[in-house]
Amino acid sequence: MSEAQAHGHEQKHPYHLVDPSPWPIVGAACAGLMAVGGVLFMHDITGWLAPIAFVGLLLLMAVWWRDVIREAVHEGHHTPIVQLGLRYGMALFIASEVMFFAAFFWAYFDASLFPGDPQQFDREAFTGGVWPPASVEVFNAFDLPFLNTMILLLSGCTVTWAHHALREGDRRNTIIGLAITVALGLFFTAIQAYEYSHAAFGFRDGIYSSTFFMATGFHGFHVLIGTSFLAVCLGRAIAGHFTPDHHFGFEAAAWYWHFVDVVWLFLFVCIYWWGS
Repeated sequence: MSEAQAHGHEQKHPYHLVDPSPWPIVGAACAGLMAVGGVLFMHDITGWLAPIAFVGLLLLMAVWWRDVIREAVHEGHHTPIVQLGLRYGMALFIASEVMFFAAFFWAYFDASLFPGDPQQFDREAFTGGVWPPASVEVFNAFDLPFLNTMILLLSGCTVTWAHHALREGDRRNTIIGLAITVALGLFFTAIQAYEYSHAAFGFRDGIYSSTFFMATGFHGFHVLIGTSFLAVCLGRAIAGHFTPDHHFGFEAAAWYWHFVDVVWLFLFVCIYWWGS
C-alpha cells in the first residue's frame, strides 16, 4: 500500500502534483537581487551585489534541477501525460521568447527603416538620416559573424545527431554528439566576446549600438543558457538517466537550441548583413 493510500488520499489522476518547494521564491529573490545589483553597478554604487546574487542563482539552479531529476528518474513521476504537459509548457516558453526577440527586431527595423523620422525626438541627430549612421564602423558580416553562423549551424547538426542516437539506444554517440554541441556553444560565446571587445562602438554610442548590442547580446545570453542546459543533459547522459522512450529533458534542450539557431540566422541576415 502506498503512502497516499495509507493516509486515505489515493491519487485518482495521472498528473504530478509537486511537493511544496522553497526554490521558486528563492529564485525570484536571487534574480531580483541580481537585477538591482546590475543597476547599482551601472551607476557606480557597488559592484559586489550582482556577482553574489548570480552565484546564488547558480546554486539554486543546481538544487532545483536535482529535485526535478529525482522526480523524473528515481521517483517515476514523469508519466506520459506529465511529459505531454511539459511539452506544452516548453512550447509556450519558447513562444514567449519569440516575443522578446520580436520586440528587439521591431526596435532595430524602426530605427533602420526610418533613420530620419521627424516624429522621433533627436533620431536624425544620432543617425544623420542614414543607416547605419555615417559615424559607425560596422562589423564585416562575412568575418567573425559568418564564422559564428557556421558554428551554430554545425551545433544544430550535432545535437540532432545526439537525439537520433539516443532514440536508437546508442549511448556512446549520444554523449559524443552532446559533448561536441556544448563545445561549439562555448566556442560561439568566446568568439562573440572577442568580437565585442574589438567593436568600434560602445553600448551608449547611439541608437545603432544600443539596438545592436541589445539584440545580439540577448541572443548571446540565450546561447549561454542553452549551453548550460545541454551540459546538464550531457551529465545526465553519462549517468544513464535517458532512455529511448523517456528523455524529455534532452528534447527540451534540443528544442531550445534549435530556437537559438533560428534566431541567430535572422540576426545575421538582418543586422550583420542587411543592416551594414
